[in-house]
Formats: sequence, structure tokens, C-alpha cells
Amino acid sequence: MSREQRGPNEKLGAVLALAGISNAGLARRVNDLGAQRGLTLRYDKTSVARWVSKGMVPQGAAPHLIAAAIGQKLGRPVPLHEIGLADADPAPEVGLAFPRDVGQAVRSATELYRLDLAGRRAGSGGIWQSLAGSFAVSAYATPASRWLITPADTSVAREANSAEDSGAPIKVGHSDVQKLREAAEDARRWDSKYGGGDWRSSMVPECLRVEAAPLLLASYSDEVGRALFGATAELTRLAGWMAFDTGQQEAAQRYYIQALRLARAAADVPLGGYVLASMSLQATYRGFGDEGVDLAQAALERNRGLATARTMSFFRLVEARAHARAGDAQAAGAALKAAEGWLERARDGDNDPSWLGFYGYDRFAADAAECYRDLKAPRQVRRFTEQALSKPTEEFVRSHGLRLVVSAVAELESGNLDAACEQGVRAVEVAGRISSARTTEYVKDLLHRLEPYGDEPRVVELRERARPLLTSA
Repeated sequence: MSREQRGPNEKLGAVLALAGISNAGLARRVNDLGAQRGLTLRYDKTSVARWVSKGMVPQGAAPHLIAAAIGQKLGRPVPLHEIGLADADPAPEVGLAFPRDVGQAVRSATELYRLDLAGRRAGSGGIWQSLAGSFAVSAYATPASRWLITPADTSVAREANSAEDSGAPIKVGHSDVQKLREAAEDARRWDSKYGGGDWRSSMVPECLRVEAAPLLLASYSDEVGRALFGATAELTRLAGWMAFDTGQQEAAQRYYIQALRLARAAADVPLGGYVLASMSLQATYRGFGDEGVDLAQAALERNRGLATARTMSFFRLVEARAHARAGDAQAAGAALKAAEGWLERARDGDNDPSWLGFYGYDRFAADAAECYRDLKAPRQVRRFTEQALSKPTEEFVRSHGLRLVVSAVAELESGNLDAACEQGVRAVEVAGRISSARTTEYVKDLLHRLEPYGDEPRVVELRERARPLLTSA
């Protein structure tokens, strides 16, 4: 169903022409995006013709799916006003802004927190069926450049507006901030052990909405405010990481952008670098190696002389991942060497941030293995994977599963089908114990690589073992 709009929608027609999308092509893209979000849509070329020539405006999630479909083709976010659909619900564009003003940054973040990105608008019963837009790596350009230019706000002290806070203003103290930090630490532990889709990990967005948002809108001194922004930035980055792990790329992108803005308000340059590194890993995972390099190097640039050796090592490792995905073996090798050099300089007494507790030689080896997997160097993959798998798995279950898949791929590329299937079976067993779409995607990739050996009994057995995992994804 559609509601009328006056006159032809010339904006939509112009952008479709710019993107080179036909009416039938747009209808197909919108239907496909809807299906990915659990919607059954049956638009066709006639539907699109009505949107353009008669100015009909489709209801529900459709305007945002139209923007998403065109944005995918253009490779950038497409706001609703650009396609003449600005009167549709603007909520799906929430979280993409990186405001210069601290007060606007608070509003941008809290507005995102008040939306349940799984499908409901917090505080109401209405279903919010989809986020607008798909992942667009170009959306990271402005946040990264603004953070590089000004990595810290001059002052973040705030006096609450009772009308905005919906009640009497409260004064935030360090004890309030500590509760958020403890929540972040708990969430990191659950995420590593059970995956981003575990219900205990998924409480992070609720914590941001119920606990963090009211504090951001309250009163605080500059000192307490910096700490508050830092703790909230950690939680927001975690929400993004968990969304990334469960395949919600659009939600992850919005959380990351807001986390970077909050880190700037906290004047926490290493934390901002960590957010940029997370953005880089997402871009690399999505196939944007060059952009991943830019984001990792942005993290490095501002942290020279500030971050600890272990932190710098991790940033160089993330850069290596991006170089490898971009196919630049020389640059990847140089970044890996630098990452290892920084790690060798790290000492137990260093003032490493708490959020870096996961990083050590085993994680370095695991990511190095993935670099060489992308560079198609199976011998190096096997060497580093052996190191990566040497650490006990109780705390980092998901990482262990990912490493097993990478090991299986290396064995397969070395011509060792038995060993590849053996590692694959172990990976499937681990993947079945956690809730991680990313781990499932790794398993799918392994099975795809095994298709030429589809009739082999070992491959058949592996496929059968993986079937429950794939059907539940």
C-alpha cells in the first residue's frame, strides 16, 4: 500500500538514473533487502513507476529499503530527503552523525540508545522493522577525519535541563561511572565466551538505554564527565562489536560512530584508536581492505607517543589484516613485523587499558594466520595457527572456533584433506556452543572450499555435522 504525494517524485527518478538502476532492478533490490529483514515484499517495476511518476510513497520500512538499495549501488549512505521521501520515519538514520558540539553528541548517542535495533522502538509498542541503509564504509570518512583533527573536546561539564531529563536533574559521581565500567567488563567476558548473540551479551544495548543515557543527560563536572563519556564509549563500542559478530552490520556501524564521538568527549585517544581499529576490522571483513588500512592508520597516527606498546602492537596488527585483504603482501608483512616488535616491548607493568586484556601472542598469531590466509600462504598460516591454538580455550571460546576454521583452510590448501576435515569438525563443535554469526560464516566458507571434494566420506560427515548450525543461522 502507498499513500499519495503531490506530483511526480523527480528526486527519486534523478537518483535512480544516477545510480543506473532500472525500475525492475530497484523493486528486486528492495524485495531482497526486505527478505533479509524478515519482510515479505512483492514490489515490481509498476510499483516503482508509481513512486516516480505519480509520487506515491510506500509505507512502513519501504522508503528506508529504497534508500538502502540505492546506497548499495552508489557506495554511500542515501538520506531520505535526497530521494524525495523525507516525510518517512527518519529513525533509521539515527547514529550516523558525528556532531562537533558535545551537547549534540549527547543527543545523537542517546537517540540511538533509545532505539532497540532488534526491531522495536524503546518505550513504545510499535515495530521498527528495519534500519535504513546497508553498511557503507564511506560513512566512516567524516567521523575519522573529525577525530583526527580534534581528538578531544575542550570541556564536557554539563548542567542538566530538567525538561530534557524528564525529571529533576541529578549529579553524576564516580560511583555511577564505575557501574558502567563493571558492566562493560562483564559484557566483554560473556562476549568472548558465548558470542555476541548470547542473551547476557545482548543486555549491553539495554544497559546503554536504561543506565547510560540518563547519566549522559544529567549534571556532571568536567572530570566526572570525561570518565562518564569514556565508560559509555566502551559500552557503545561493545554493542557495535556484538552487532558485528551477529551479522547486524548497519547497527554495528552506528554504534561505532557514536563510540568514537564519545571517546573524543572523554579525551581518551587510545580508546578512540580502539574504536577506529574496530571500524577497520569491520571494513576489512566486508571486503574494503583499502578503507580498512585508512582507519587503522588513523588509529595509529594519533596514538604515537600516547598508547602503550601493547596497544600500538594491536593497531599495527589490525593494519596488517587490512593490507592482507587488499592483497598487499609487502605492506602486510611490514605491519606484522612492526606489530610483533611492539609486542616484544610490552611489559607486565605497563599501564595497558582494561579493554586490551584479550591481546597477547596468541591473538597476534591468530590474526597473522588470517593475514597469510588472505595472501594464500598456507605454510605461514599453519605455523601461526599452531601458536594461536596453543592457549587454553575456556575464556576465548569464539576465538578458538575461528582459529580452528582458519587452520582447516590452511590444511586444505596444503592438500591435507583429512586434517582439514578434522579441524572442521572441531570448529563446528565449538560453533554450536556459541551464538556468533561470524563464526558460522567462517564455517560456511570452509564448506564452500570443500565443495570440490563433496563426495568424500569425510566431507559428507563434516557437512552433516554442520547442518544444524547452518539451518539455525
